[in-house]
Amino acid sequence: MAHVVEQVRALVETRYLYPDIAATVSRVLAEGLAEGRYPADEPSLAAAVTADLQSVNADQHLRLLYHADALPQRTPGDDAEEYAAMARWADQTCGGVACVRRLAGNVGYLDLQPVLFPAALCGQIITAAMSLLAATDALIIDLRHCLGGEPAMTAFLISYLWDHEPAQLTGLREGQDNQVKQAWTLPYVPGRRFGKAKPVYVLTSATTFSGGEQLSYDLQQLGRATVIGERTRGGAHAREGFPVHPHLEATISVAAAVNPKTGGNWEGTGVEPDIHSSADQARDTAYKLALQDVSAAGGAAAAEARGALAALQAGTA
Repeated sequence: MAHVVEQVRALVETRYLYPDIAATVSRVLAEGLAEGRYPADEPSLAAAVTADLQSVNADQHLRLLYHADALPQRTPGDDAEEYAAMARWADQTCGGVACVRRLAGNVGYLDLQPVLFPAALCGQIITAAMSLLAATDALIIDLRHCLGGEPAMTAFLISYLWDHEPAQLTGLREGQDNQVKQAWTLPYVPGRRFGKAKPVYVLTSATTFSGGEQLSYDLQQLGRATVIGERTRGGAHAREGFPVHPHLEATISVAAAVNPKTGGNWEGTGVEPDIHSSADQARDTAYKLALQDVSAAGGAAAAEARGALAALQAGTA
C-alpha cells in the first residue's frame, strides 16, 4: 500500500491550504513508510494514515477514508457521479430533513441530519419545511446529529430566518490567498420566511460537525439564535475528496472559513453554546425557553404555551 500513501503525500503537498503544515504532514507520512507502520488491509491503513495526517494540527477534515463499496471511477473535473451519489443519499434521508413539526404552544421543530445537502439538490425540501414552520411563534433547529454540509445551504437556510436586507455570513479563503469568497443571505427565497423577529434556538452536541457547526456559528454571530447543548467537534475547513484506491478516499482541506464579525472560525475549538446542556437535555431546555417566549409575547398561542409549559414542568408533556 506504499503507493496509496505516496498519493496521499502528493495531495497534501499540492492541495492542503497551509503549505508549512503540509510539508510537516508529508514528512510524517514519509517516516511512517520508512518505519513500516502502515498495515496492508484497507480499513487499518485508513485508520493509521488518518492518525498521522491529523497528528500535526488535528485537522479533522484531513483523512483517509475507507469505503466498503468500491468508489466510482471519476474523470478529473467530472463530478457527475459524485453528484449522483449525493442525490441518492439525499433521497434516502428526506433531503436531510429528519423531522419537521409543530409542538404544543406553536413552537416549530426542525431536525436536520445527517448533513445539509447542496441547496441546488434539496432546496425545494428546505423551502417546504420552512414554509410549514413560518407561522410558528418560536423555532428549535436540531443540529445534534448534523455531520456536515454545503456552505450554500447554510446561507439558504439562514435567509429564511432573516428578512430582505442582506447579512454577511462566513466565507471561504483558499490556501494562502487573503481574498475571501463572501457569502450573504438571499434577498428572495421561495415559500414563506420565518423572519428575523421571532426567537430561534439551535441544539448542538459533541457530534455536530462542519456544515452543522457553520449554521450554528453564523446564527450565533448574527445574534439570531441561542445555541443550546454541547461544544461541537471543531471542523471549519472546506475539503475535497480524491480517490486513491478503489476503496480509499483522501479528503484534503482546501479552504478556511472566515466569519466577517470574528475574523476567524470554529476550527479546533468548536462552537461554544450560549447555554450549556447535555445533548440529551438540550431539546427540553430549548422547548421550555421557547414556551416562555411564546407565553410572554401574549399572542393567540400564549394560553396553549402556558399549558404546555406547565405540563413540561410537571413532567407530563
